Amino acid sequence: MLIKKIIGVLSALAFVLAAGLTAAEAAEIQWFGQSALKITTPGGKVIMIDPFITKNPKTPKKLKDLKKLGKVDLVMITHGHGDHIGDSVAIAKMNDAKIVLNADMGRTFATNGWIGMKQLVRINKSGPVKPLGDGITITMVRAEHSSEVVYKDGGGKMSMEPGGEPAGYIIKLEDGYTIYHAGDTGVFGDMKFIAEYYKPDVAFLPIGGWFTMDPAHAAYAVKTLLKTKTVVPFHYGTFGLLKGTPAEFKAALGSFPTNVVVMKPGETRTFK
Repeated sequence: MLIKKIIGVLSALAFVLAAGLTAAEAAEIQWFGQSALKITTPGGKVIMIDPFITKNPKTPKKLKDLKKLGKVDLVMITHGHGDHIGDSVAIAKMNDAKIVLNADMGRTFATNGWIGMKQLVRINKSGPVKPLGDGITITMVRAEHSSEVVYKDGGGKMSMEPGGEPAGYIIKLEDGYTIYHAGDTGVFGDMKFIAEYYKPDVAFLPIGGWFTMDPAHAAYAVKTLLKTKTVVPFHYGTFGLLKGTPAEFKAALGSFPTNVVVMKPGETRTFK
C-alpha cells in the first residue's frame, strides 16, 4: 500500500515537472507599441529590443514604470533614432545589463559618457554573438533605413552624432525558435537570404509607411522574399505619418498562407 502511494506521488510529481518543462518551451513576447519588444526566452532570459516605453504614446500608462519590467538580461537597439534608443540606457543601468548595438553607435554612446564601453556589445552584420551564453545566438542583419543619434547636450543645445548603420536582428533561442526583428526598413533583396539562411519562425515587420515599408511593401516582402509562416506587424499608428494598418497588410497579402498575429500595445503572446 505504501509503495503504491509513493508511486502515485512520484507519478504526480513527474506530471507537474513535465508540464512545467512544456510551458517553458515557448517564448513569450510582449509588445509595447512602435518596435519595442520584451522577449522572455524558454530558458527564462529577458531581452528588450528598441525599448521606447516611457515616451511612447501607444504604451499603456501602467507599463511606463521601467521597474515593472522586472529583471532584464539584455537590451538591443536596431538604430539611432530616438523612438528606438528609447529607454535603453536607463534599463541597462538598472539591471547591469549589456546593450547590443552597431559598433559606431556604441562608440557614440561611450564617448558621450552615457554608458561605459564594458556594458556595450558592439557588433556589425553577419557576426553571430552569444552575450547571454551558449543557448541564445544573436546576429545583426541588414535594414534599409537611416540612423543618427540626436540629443540635447549639457547646455540644452540639440546635437547630432553618428548612429552607424541601421540593422535588424535574428535571435535564435535555446530551443531553436528563431525571431526576426526587422527594425525600421524598406524592402530589400537580401530578405531572401535572411529567409533561406536563418529560417525565422516569426518576423516582426514595420508596416506604417513614410519612414518604413507600408502595408503593400511589407506584404510583397513576405510573399516574394521572406515567406515567413508567422508575421507580426508593428511600427504603425504611433505617430500621424505612420498610417499603415494591419487590415491593409492582410488585404495586401491576400490568400498568401502567412499567419498574421495582430497584437495590442502591452499585450503578451506565446510563440512556439
